[in-house]
Parts: sequence; C-alpha cells; structure tokens
Amino acid sequence: MSFMEVFTPAFWVLIGLAMLVSAMGFYKFIYFISLGYGFSIAVIGVALIVLFNDVMSPVLFIMCVLFIVYGCRLGGYLAMREFRNASYRQHMKTEIKDGKTMPFFVKVCIWVSCALLYVLEVSPVFFRLQNGGSVDLVTVIGAVVMACGILLESMSDHQKSAAKKVNPKRFCDTGLFRIVRCPNYLGEILFWTGVLISGITTLNGVWQWGAAIAGWVCIVYIMFGGARRLEIRQNKNYGADPEYQAYVQSTPIILPFVPLYSVEKYTFLKG
Repeated sequence: MSFMEVFTPAFWVLIGLAMLVSAMGFYKFIYFISLGYGFSIAVIGVALIVLFNDVMSPVLFIMCVLFIVYGCRLGGYLAMREFRNASYRQHMKTEIKDGKTMPFFVKVCIWVSCALLYVLEVSPVFFRLQNGGSVDLVTVIGAVVMACGILLESMSDHQKSAAKKVNPKRFCDTGLFRIVRCPNYLGEILFWTGVLISGITTLNGVWQWGAAIAGWVCIVYIMFGGARRLEIRQNKNYGADPEYQAYVQSTPIILPFVPLYSVEKYTFLKG
C-alpha cells in the first residue's frame, strides 16, 4: 500500500484533533504530555466511533470506548493532582522544566510530534477500522489485554493514594507494589500492548506496520524513562532507609518476574 492509501484523510483528522486538544501545552509546557495526552486519546476514541460508524462492530466499539475511558481516567487523575495538590505542583517545578525559555519553534515541533505519537499509538485499531473493520480472536484478545491494563493502572493509583494517606512520607510497597515498583507504568505498557496485539492480523504493508510498531515502541520507551525518573527521585527521598533498600533489591522495577531492579544507570532513557 502507498503512503497516501495508508494515511487517509481520516488519519489526518485524528492528528488535527490531537493537535487541538494538546495545544493546551502552549499554556503550560507539561500539558503537551500530561493532560493533552490523556484527553487527546479520549477524543480520538470518540472520533473513531464517528468516522467509522458504518463498519463499527461491538468489539471495535468497546475498544474505542476503552480509549475514551483510558483518556478520561488519565486526564482526570492528572488534572486532580495538578489543581488540588499544591505540594505536587511545587515539587514538579524542580522536576520538570516549565518551557518558558524554550523557543516557540521548538514548542511547535514538540506539539506536532506529540499529536502524531498519540495517533500512532491508536493506529492498530484505526487501521483495522480503515481496512474494513473485520474482527477475529486476535482482536478480542487485544481488547481484553487493554481492559486489564486500565484495571491495573486504576488499582495502582488507588492503592498508592490510600497508602500515602496512611503514611505520606513512606514509599509504597503494598498491594500491586509488592509485585513491581511501577505497576501503573506496567498497566500503561499492557494497555498499549493490547492495542498492538489487536492489529496484528489486519496490518497491511510496511507503512501500517511501521506506524503501529513506532507508536508502541515510543510509549514503552517513555514508560521506562518515567520509571527511571521515579527511581532517581525515590532514591533521593528514601535511599538511606534500609527497608527501602531491601524493597528495591527484591522487587523488579516495572516487569514482573524479570530481574531488572534498576534503570537509573541507563541514561538514554528519558521520560
């Protein structure tokens, strides 16, 4: 398939919508990759239902709804943390650059790149719809994995919030955090792995495969980068605590049953 046959007007509509939503990053730089990310995925889910209503099967409809649920849950969680938690806002001022001194052209490049990434992430479902909307066992498996990813993320966030209410100055090592130190990032990887799985039997040609794999690789890379940033922060906060040292030396950082306990030394990871 040619480039134009793959990246149809519907694809560019999704990019335009993602750009529109993530443009909030011009107000506050971090919104390009936080609120803009979550709500862009939700809007893309709605757009897929509207654009492909004529070939929308129940399974694909559920997958689009999962995009909406995922995006609204993530965007809502980030918004509550941003606007209700003053200590978090103060802390993030030292963690993430505010972008005020960044050249406007660079911001535009980041804006466009983020919008493109968000569409590439959902592209396996988009291509299945564009290719005719057929559904098979692989599609169903992908949808189930997506749902498990959302459930894992939601439970992780809830368990961490509950643990911090009990002891705000202690690291969280209860519930899912006994299995891996970043179960929310694991849930994120699981969700997008489900999306990729769902497209395996419909992707056609190098352009569709390239788009789908690029979106998955990028989000997995970002999650490992986020895990590295969290590890560095926690090492600063809890590094002198013997219990924390025992915890990090026995609990994988992001992948269960894989003896990867630290990614701090991998400076190529950015998140």
